[in-house]
Amino acid sequence: MQATNAVLYPEKRIGHLPGVDVGVQFYSRAEMVVLGIHGHWMKGIDYMSSKYEDKTGYQGLTFPLATSIVMSGVYEDDFDKADEIIYTGEGGNNFLGNSHQKTNQTLVGGNLALKNSKDNGNPIRVIRGHKDKDSYTGKVYTYDGLYKVVDCLSEKGVRGHFVFKFKLKRLEGQLPLTTSQVLFKRGDVHMPISELPGLVCRDISYGQENLPIPATNLIDNPPVPPFGFVYSKTLQIPEYIKIPADSIGCNCKGDCSTSKHCLCADRNGSDLPYVSRQRKVSAKHATCKKIGRLVEPKAVVFECGANCSCYCNCVNRTSQQGLQYRLEVFKTELKGWGVRTWDTILPGALICEYTGVLRRNEEVECLMDNKYIFDIDCLQTIKGLDGRKQRPGSELHMTSLQDEHDSEACQAPEYCIDAGSVGNIARFINHSCQPNLFIQCVLSSHRDIKLAKIMLFAADTIPPLQELSYDYGYCLDSIIGADGNAVKLACHCGASNCRKWLY
Repeated sequence: MQATNAVLYPEKRIGHLPGVDVGVQFYSRAEMVVLGIHGHWMKGIDYMSSKYEDKTGYQGLTFPLATSIVMSGVYEDDFDKADEIIYTGEGGNNFLGNSHQKTNQTLVGGNLALKNSKDNGNPIRVIRGHKDKDSYTGKVYTYDGLYKVVDCLSEKGVRGHFVFKFKLKRLEGQLPLTTSQVLFKRGDVHMPISELPGLVCRDISYGQENLPIPATNLIDNPPVPPFGFVYSKTLQIPEYIKIPADSIGCNCKGDCSTSKHCLCADRNGSDLPYVSRQRKVSAKHATCKKIGRLVEPKAVVFECGANCSCYCNCVNRTSQQGLQYRLEVFKTELKGWGVRTWDTILPGALICEYTGVLRRNEEVECLMDNKYIFDIDCLQTIKGLDGRKQRPGSELHMTSLQDEHDSEACQAPEYCIDAGSVGNIARFINHSCQPNLFIQCVLSSHRDIKLAKIMLFAADTIPPLQELSYDYGYCLDSIIGADGNAVKLACHCGASNCRKWLY
């Protein structure tokens, strides 16, 4: 592709590449070459040769000139503190996978280019690589923005050979790193919970979830953990709200995905809403677990329930399997608490349920200061009310969900989930105008759409240490204060298409 000039940016450039945002990921070095963000599929330093010195905009600069580096644990003298890097120059590595240096490095090629970049002051694109079992190459590479070379020195490395060490600092005013608290030495992407910087709680669920959920706080002084709520992995239902029972279930044997005819599949429009995938859950014992991924967002998902004869780990019981990914609650600078993942999460994967106390909307209308109210508006979405976008399956369910009161149904949601004082990790997930999660209504124990479960699923591939987010769906000027005036709240999501206001 390079030979035929078929790459996106065949000419080397300094700075950001249009269309390649901070946080974009690549699953091989070749993908970066095709775009032109890093022009070598092996070398860690990409640079402009002397052929660029007469081109417009580059006169007066000293060449060769570095444009990008890849940091992926090849050199044992590398040191990474996220916003500050000590990067080992190229040459002298034995490339046996143990990161050992075998000879001295010389000030030529990429090493000279990085030194000239320090003298010229041009920014460098930094790409970090780390191991990832879900990548077809075994690695994933993340573009982490622009850095400047601020120092250059030659000294003896760990093995006694002279190496060049370049100190780089990240430029301000860029999107935050998705990898801001990870040490990338030799490709590590996470650390034991006990070693997390700013750890304030080892597990906010206190053993309720399949996996512990640590909380970290590097913002407050002194650091404090999340407080003012009781963790509950399940929805709390008051006695005065009666949940209807579903007396009909499928008679599948084993997993419904292997059945020739499944009643629950018929309810979803003849096909099951999930596809199954084997995921390794224990490297030590090489054990795998079958987990479901949602094929597409739907008007409503019908899962198997208590009256179904299939196995409890049937793919059509995905929302009932609990937490499957390692998540962390962390304190942000402007948005309060947030949630990020330690694992790569693929599109359609279940994140969690939004839990709390089930209430009637009329009960919480006066609770203006409660920021954790989630309307169960699945019926309104199916009908496309109040600007909601209808999803596949809406027409199918319009008839099957009718009841004797439907013609008189209120335009507004009848029930909501109050996670103000009781809730799970979902209460900490922030809004974004460019979210990586979406909301999905799920029914399993009954068929009353007004009381559907609210589940959060991945909308895209989410790399480790990226913050999770969904669109809260507020309309501008939709929140009215006690004085009768619209209440405004600025949005700090940082997305390129940010609407500037949450409401």
